[in-house]
Amino acid sequence: MTDFNLANPHDYDHQHSSSAGTGWLRASVFGAMDGLVSNIGLITGIAAAGASAGIIAITGISGLISGAVSMALGEYTSVRTQNEQLEVEVETERRALERNPAGEEAELAEMFTHLGMEPATATAAASQVHASTEQALKVHLAHELGLSTDERPSPMVAAGSSLIAFSAGAIIPVLPFLFGFGTLWWGLAFGAVGLVLAGYLAAKFTGRSPLAGAGRQLLFGGVAVVATYSIGMLLGVSSFA
Repeated sequence: MTDFNLANPHDYDHQHSSSAGTGWLRASVFGAMDGLVSNIGLITGIAAAGASAGIIAITGISGLISGAVSMALGEYTSVRTQNEQLEVEVETERRALERNPAGEEAELAEMFTHLGMEPATATAAASQVHASTEQALKVHLAHELGLSTDERPSPMVAAGSSLIAFSAGAIIPVLPFLFGFGTLWWGLAFGAVGLVLAGYLAAKFTGRSPLAGAGRQLLFGGVAVVATYSIGMLLGVSSFA
């Protein structure tokens, strides 16, 4: 029989998903959804305007390439900026610990007290933490700013994940046009299947309701379709002649 008082609860009671993959997961989910919705909307708009199947295919591929590159560059810049900001905060806290270690230790003891520790226990705990400068740095960053020096997403991983995911999503509604049976309805059908599948898988991965996730993404895609179809019908290809 397991001694629940001594065993690690993660061994028998519950598990947490690793947050180390947050960078690629967020970039992949966002990229796939964005690729699907943006390219569904794009081909719907030009199809409603009266463009030929060939023009729709070229436009869809162009949207895929430009969108994937844009997403990758944006993710790279975003994650790198995030990591650089973390470095700034780390150095700021490190200098504070060097200038005023006693004051920082008293601050940590006060934070422990606010978490429910008795003052004497909080003081002893803060003293033990401050026995190691690096450990003190990590604890202060975690409690004061909610930051962790151990979890820094890779800009390259985020960029690559975003590029691949956007491309995978964006190609789906264009496939009928590339294989020669392209009509708007086929493109919408492929896009709808992609949205449902992407929403379902994302929800499964995060533990949410798969049906709700699939329905939500289908709704988002439907809003884009209605908007771009209306604009395409109002303008028409002849409007730009």
